[in-house]
Amino acid sequence: MILIDYRDSRPIYEQVVDKFRLLILNGSLKPEEKMPSVRTLAMDLSINPNTIQRAYAELERRGYIYTVKGRGNFVSDTDKFKDEYKEEIFTRLDEVCDSAYKAGITTGELTEHIEKGSKEGGIGE
Repeated sequence: MILIDYRDSRPIYEQVVDKFRLLILNGSLKPEEKMPSVRTLAMDLSINPNTIQRAYAELERRGYIYTVKGRGNFVSDTDKFKDEYKEEIFTRLDEVCDSAYKAGITTGELTEHIEKGSKEGGIGE
């Protein structure tokens, strides 16, 4: 389901949060779907269960999942998050475009690069 990149400088729990966040936003994990148990996921990823617990606590704090005592963690209805995430992506894209413009990269070059990435599976997977 998810893979940890040990070369990534971010803490493992942040990687877990980001990967589950994307799985939820792209619909791979549906609303009301049960999340893997902390113990099972920790064993599958060969990491400490406290790391998974911390990631789940962060996902819950952000509203992506909720806990039912004695039953586990479940995916929340995240339609509202999709628009927020799009806005976050567009803000970051605006910053990149601004930096590119300042560096002399043309709109045509940016568009070509985005289209090339899309065709190669790097964008829009």
